[in-house]
Amino acid sequence: MKDKRISLAHGDGGELAHKLIQDVFVEAFGHNEYARLDAAVFSAPSSQMAVTTDSFVIKPIFFPGGNIGKLAIAGTVNDLAVSGMIPYYLTAGFIIEEGFKVQELKEIVHSMAMEAKNANVRIVAGDTKVVERGSIDGIYINTTGIGFVHPIHAIQPELMEEGDSIIVNGTIGDHGIAILAARGELGIKTNLQSDCAALNGLITSVLDSVDGVRIMRDPTRGGLATTLVEIAEDFHVSMEIEDEKLPIRNEVRGACDILGFDPLYLANEGKVIFIVKKEQEEQVLEILKQHELGQNAKVIGRITGKDKRAVHLKTGLGSIRKLNRLSGMMLPRIC
Repeated sequence: MKDKRISLAHGDGGELAHKLIQDVFVEAFGHNEYARLDAAVFSAPSSQMAVTTDSFVIKPIFFPGGNIGKLAIAGTVNDLAVSGMIPYYLTAGFIIEEGFKVQELKEIVHSMAMEAKNANVRIVAGDTKVVERGSIDGIYINTTGIGFVHPIHAIQPELMEEGDSIIVNGTIGDHGIAILAARGELGIKTNLQSDCAALNGLITSVLDSVDGVRIMRDPTRGGLATTLVEIAEDFHVSMEIEDEKLPIRNEVRGACDILGFDPLYLANEGKVIFIVKKEQEEQVLEILKQHELGQNAKVIGRITGKDKRAVHLKTGLGSIRKLNRLSGMMLPRIC
């Protein structure tokens, strides 16, 4: 493409739209056997499948450790993977503001192609719309993911019981603070990068090796605390986590101390919570630590009972406080 910025004509279905699709999207995603028709045709390795969809409107579009494109792929892949599915196919829809830089669009699309390749998934269909300047903030992306049931082990959250271990694969709050710093609104400077990453490879390595995974969740918006409260309420269990066992970087703790944030409620984009049989705790930790996305994995707490539907945090001083869902909005436009 010779054009340096997106115009409304790029969305009218004519020659410029054709050039945009060929020179940006097909160049990055390829034009394979799945994409010969208006609807993608693909084979299904299993009769049981799952579908998830998500829209990404993050600000800023580019941030340390990634951009909206990488986030869109990783976020959708992770939603499938934590459900015990193997992600296979994705679709991608783009809403682009008139005047958006073509070079930035190419960078975003390239990062999507790379993350999809790393996650071993195929982008098989898509759509592009261009809207008037000022209608949106640069670019929004919608992705839909299709996955199939893991052939060896299906997660069974209803089997959670007292003593089960709560494990997280690494440090929490990295994404939230990285995004806040990238906005430059509060004068926070840090070298911290977002943890944005597709986790299906890590998750599959666990599911291939153990049969005691009760449930998995990715603690995105609302952070670790909100995700645990949702699990406790949905499946009628109580749990206790220990403050001193939480993997939190010093940069995240420092920023939270200055700004009055709680790292338990900061968003994450490359973290997964595992609740597993106590007897398989060490085996799961060993598997996680062998993967680059799980080297800082830790046991942070345990299931303490059934039916109480509560999450408690044990502090370093030995006191106990109840955790609730995130109230209000800690950070806007986080994903």
